[in-house]
Amino acid sequence: MRKFAKTCEAIAGTTKKLVKISTVAEYFTSQTVEEASVAAVFFSGRPFPAWEETTLQVGGRLLWGVVEELSGKSEAELTAAYRGLGDLGAVAGEVLQREEVLHSTGEDPSAGSGQTAGRSMGSSTLSVLEVQAAFREIAAARGPAAKRALVGDLLQHASPLETKYLVKIMTGDLRIGLKESLVEEAIARAYGGTLAEVQRANMLLGDIGETLRFAARGALREAQMLLFHPLGFMLASPIESAEEGLSHFEHASVEDKYDGIRAQAHVADGEVKFFSRTRDEITGSFPELPDSLAGLSKEAVLDGEILAWSYGEEGVGRALPFSALQQRLGRKKVSSELMRRVPVVYLVFDVLYAGGEVLLERPLRERMMVLDGLLTSQAKGMNHQGHEGTRRKAFHAGSAQGSLRFGDDDTPTVVRLVRAPHAQASSPEELERLFTEAQARGNEGLMIKDLESAYTPGRRGKSWLKMKRELATLDVVVTAVEYGHGKRIGVLSDYTFAVRDGDQLLNVGKAYSGLTDVEIAEMTKWYLEHTIEDQGFRREVEPKVVLEVAFNNVMRSDRHASGYALRFPRIVRLRQDKLPEDADTLDRVKEIYAAQDAREKG
Repeated sequence: MRKFAKTCEAIAGTTKKLVKISTVAEYFTSQTVEEASVAAVFFSGRPFPAWEETTLQVGGRLLWGVVEELSGKSEAELTAAYRGLGDLGAVAGEVLQREEVLHSTGEDPSAGSGQTAGRSMGSSTLSVLEVQAAFREIAAARGPAAKRALVGDLLQHASPLETKYLVKIMTGDLRIGLKESLVEEAIARAYGGTLAEVQRANMLLGDIGETLRFAARGALREAQMLLFHPLGFMLASPIESAEEGLSHFEHASVEDKYDGIRAQAHVADGEVKFFSRTRDEITGSFPELPDSLAGLSKEAVLDGEILAWSYGEEGVGRALPFSALQQRLGRKKVSSELMRRVPVVYLVFDVLYAGGEVLLERPLRERMMVLDGLLTSQAKGMNHQGHEGTRRKAFHAGSAQGSLRFGDDDTPTVVRLVRAPHAQASSPEELERLFTEAQARGNEGLMIKDLESAYTPGRRGKSWLKMKRELATLDVVVTAVEYGHGKRIGVLSDYTFAVRDGDQLLNVGKAYSGLTDVEIAEMTKWYLEHTIEDQGFRREVEPKVVLEVAFNNVMRSDRHASGYALRFPRIVRLRQDKLPEDADTLDRVKEIYAAQDAREKG
């Protein structure tokens, strides 16, 4: 583990991409394949492979307490160190390094402080394999006391430099300028094979360590789709106008942009699981949905949206606002009453894998044909629009005909699977009309997709576009919280939030309206458990919560490090389906500001 930590230091010490890749590749070739495969996961900033649902469930407050105990430092001393370094792992390495120096010189580290040094320093013999085993033991432990004891024991046996990176891995953020894409390049350099082959294998396997093992034996092309591990989702880029929507490609498929949660469905041998954009399994929150896909004739991976749904008369239904769906989120058990009160459907619009064939590289036009054929084979519970006329009618009506069917005895049969209606537009005027109709149906806007585009997981390009109004919302990351006033005096309800700028998070505003009292109470508990620095009325928290915020306009401001501030921001919703790396960027804020400025001058 010492060599891993030293390698991380070297990577952090350079801004040159090629040097980072070379450094990681040299580390890999100096280790056994088993050690290198575990280290590849750690270099990606994770304690476990991406496909695993295992989590440490160790918050910043617990880690802070362990570092405080081991170092013998006071809360004030650790807070001062954090203000200077801005990273708990760096704080741990710094304060424990000082302890090691004091011990080596024979000085009394507790003199004048009233504190007792927390540990005896020594040379570490930890290996990455031992760290992996320790992480699994921590993940399996129940309760904060048991986890704290195991974390303390692990760090007790680590050197200060190792502790620095152990804490960083446990918090899920190395902050050394090393993305998983660079780890993929290092694997290609260390073991041969093309970068494209490494990327494809890693995508299919969901495990950068397993990908390394395939590369080491020259078998990257043998990697197969691992079902029931979620792939990355293809993302869309925002556009400002109908004209822009038709400027990037010639042939487009147009769909409503629905206000639900993106979900990937994996189907095999009658088993069905749903995964969110954060790659968490969410099947348990929607127990009525698996049966709608269990009868597929082939193994498949589908992309779609889970929506709260209103079943209308004569088999016509429509999507409900996200506020209705929120009642279903995050529940381990869902009552029959809640399922009746807030029914849901799975609206499917793409297929990534079917019958043993990976379809990612095939154009959307072909994937849509495969999807239609796959769903047609469904014996029941399918809203398949069999010809263009019906499909366009369903799209323009904003309905999902067949969502409520009647049997021979007039008994209603609820259908949970809906094929996303789609149309085509050849002019800005037609696209604008479709947009207006989508909003009239209560949907957010339009998705405009290049019919010739491949499916590119985790990437945001110009092949998929999203058209919303007016000034567009932003997905932001909460960095600090404050206690409210009046009836909210005892809860953390005022949120400071940031956008991404490379590896940094830069604040752009603060909002306190938009969430329900129940949501605020639930989030207060989370923030208290994930506080990085307690400043009394204000707390800096782990930057893991994503919000969607609306605002009137963007202003230049020297109040925030970003240089911008949102005017009258308000919280639209918690984005539990998104990770911090999915948040919008400072460049997006600048684009909105520039477009706003141009409109004002025009």
